[in-house]
Amino acid sequence: MADTAKPRPQFRNIHVSQIVAYRLPPAGIVSILHRISGAVLFLLLPFIIWLFDVSVSSEASFERFRAAFTAGLGFLPGWFVKLVVLGLIWAYLHHFIAGVRHLWMDATHSVTKAQGHSSALVTLALGVVLTLALGAKLFGQF
Repeated sequence: MADTAKPRPQFRNIHVSQIVAYRLPPAGIVSILHRISGAVLFLLLPFIIWLFDVSVSSEASFERFRAAFTAGLGFLPGWFVKLVVLGLIWAYLHHFIAGVRHLWMDATHSVTKAQGHSSALVTLALGVVLTLALGAKLFGQF
């Protein structure tokens, strides 16, 4: 019996210089962004807690909260505070949607390559669209 099978492909680790040229599938992008969004939420947790505390403590503190978005905080201008909050909005939405995606995949045993690809694209699209909508509200577009 002749060995006519194609040789199996060899997979090697990529070098740091090849990272820019490496094409990651959408599921891989969602996975990496899920980790980044979780880290951002964790690192900015003191800021999130401060925002919540100042927004609900009293009417005077709520005015300080509103002023942070127009006049800024200390040496940080208001547009920068809005940009940080927009980043937090994206981090929360992406982390939440990607988490729901993982729960859905676990509950339905949807682990095929095609389902992973399509659910990753939906996750990326929903995160961006909802962030743009809430960002437009944050920056006063409506």
